[in-house]
Formats: sequence, structure tokens, C-alpha cells
Amino acid sequence: MSDNDQLVIEPRGEADACMIILHGLGADGRDFEPVVPMLPRPGYAQIRFILPHAPRLPVTINGGMVMPAWYDILEMSLDRRVDEMQLRLSAERIKGVIQSQIDAGIDSQRILLAGFSQGGAVAYEAALSFDKPLGGLLAMSTYFATANSIELNEANRDLRVEIHHGSMDPVVPESLGRAAFARMEELGYHTVYRQYPMAHAVCPQQIGDIGEWMSELLGQ
Repeated sequence: MSDNDQLVIEPRGEADACMIILHGLGADGRDFEPVVPMLPRPGYAQIRFILPHAPRLPVTINGGMVMPAWYDILEMSLDRRVDEMQLRLSAERIKGVIQSQIDAGIDSQRILLAGFSQGGAVAYEAALSFDKPLGGLLAMSTYFATANSIELNEANRDLRVEIHHGSMDPVVPESLGRAAFARMEELGYHTVYRQYPMAHAVCPQQIGDIGEWMSELLGQ
């Protein structure tokens, strides 16, 4: 992936951990740039943040309009019928980003993958099918689009997973976040669910919780 395909925020010292954050439909990597300085984190963890940009694709539910999208959404039904081939292509791209960090010397278990909305669906697919153990998965205001078709990799059977969702989300109903949590528990993953009094967004309380989650996973 070239520098034009992602935004990279380096720590002051040499990076010994990495967090990759995938944005939602119609946004780009800069969407989460203001959040990064707000994340409380252990002072001794040198974290590189990578914020990839989705490609521009026609999106069926938006009348075929071309916009940044990880995959096409075919129907705005409750179960969100999506183009799984495109989703998996995006997941493969993100797995390439993860591998590049491992090749650069970052321990795979000190790499966290996070995704918001559409980016979260890609994060589920990428993290749970990756062939080396990752540090954690954060799914924000999203859904598990490939819950019944994903090919899980044993390397991440012990992955620590957090699911965050707003109780007033009009874009991705909270029921989809709850369904993802139920599916993850059914599959045997260590999963925590957190609900926030917000719409389709990120709130200050959640940012604090993300910082604590990061500290728990990277502060050792």
C-alpha cells in the first residue's frame, strides 16, 4: 500500500506497537485523525497509527454514486446484503497492511485492528481470518457481515474483541451490534460489549474506554 492510500501517524520514539483504524462509508482515513491524540495510552507504548483510505466505488444503496467504500452495499435491509467479494478484497488489503507492520519488526500480538461502521465489517473479516495472532479487534457501530461465511483462522481463536455501539444509532441499528456479539460468543471468542447513549458516532466516554482497552493489551 502506498503513502497515498493511507495516513500514518508515528510516535515520538521507535514504534513497538501499531493500531490500524478503518473508517466508515463515504469518509477516509482522516476521519479518525482527530481522535488519535485524544486516546489515552500507556506512556511507555510507542504506537504507530495507520488510517487507510477506502477505494472509490459505486454504492448501490446511494443510487450508484461513487464514493469511498470498502465494498458495495446492495440493500439497506436489516441484514445488510453486501458484496462479500469486495469486502474480502478489502480485508485482504488490510491483511497486507498488518503483514507490512510485522515485516517492519512489530510483534503481531502488538497490532490492534479497529473499524467503524463499514470499516468494522472489514475488520471482523481481516482479523478473524489472519494467520498470525493479533493483539485485539475493536468493532465500532458496525455489523458482522460475513458472520456465516468467514473462514476463521486458529491463530486468532484467542483474540480479544470489543464491540461498541450507540443505543440511538439510526444508520446501523444496535440490534446488528448485539447480533454480532451473540455470534462472536457462539463462536467462542472472548468478547466485551459496550453500549453508549449516542447515534452513529464516537463519544468521549467511548474514547476513554478505547484508551483503557489499548493500555490493557499493549501496556505489558
